[in-house]
Amino acid sequence: MKSDTVLLADRHMATLDSIRGLLKTKFNTIVMVSDEKSLIETLPKIVPDLVLLDQSFVVTRSPDVVSLVNKFDPGMKIIVLSTYEEPEYMQQCMSSGASGYILKRSAAKEIIQAIEKVLSGGTYTTVNDGFSNKNDAQPINGSKHSTHHKI
Repeated sequence: MKSDTVLLADRHMATLDSIRGLLKTKFNTIVMVSDEKSLIETLPKIVPDLVLLDQSFVVTRSPDVVSLVNKFDPGMKIIVLSTYEEPEYMQQCMSSGASGYILKRSAAKEIIQAIEKVLSGGTYTTVNDGFSNKNDAQPINGSKHSTHHKI
């Protein structure tokens, strides 16, 4: 069964198109944004089941992009796509409220598994480079968020 909506946020159109191609069978609606203004305008208008977010996405109103997205809905499922392999980047995203962290170079082979894991209440991080997946379906902050709040 398809989920309803995913929001893809990445500055690179080629990345957006590639990911959209992978997700066509998983989501009824795929919304793509390629700049900060579009992200800020789009988040309050839609209630995505999932946000796939480029970690280097420029956001001037927030110290990090995950925190900005969480301001719109603290329970929103977020998977960060990143080129940063150092564990501290992954840890920062996860502690800011992301449910997943995938290296862009691994996205094609891991994104579907990551999405399924995150949408079922678990967390997912890239298998490569010493990151590990949590096989339990425990939420990041110890509580499940089942409602969406529009701002």
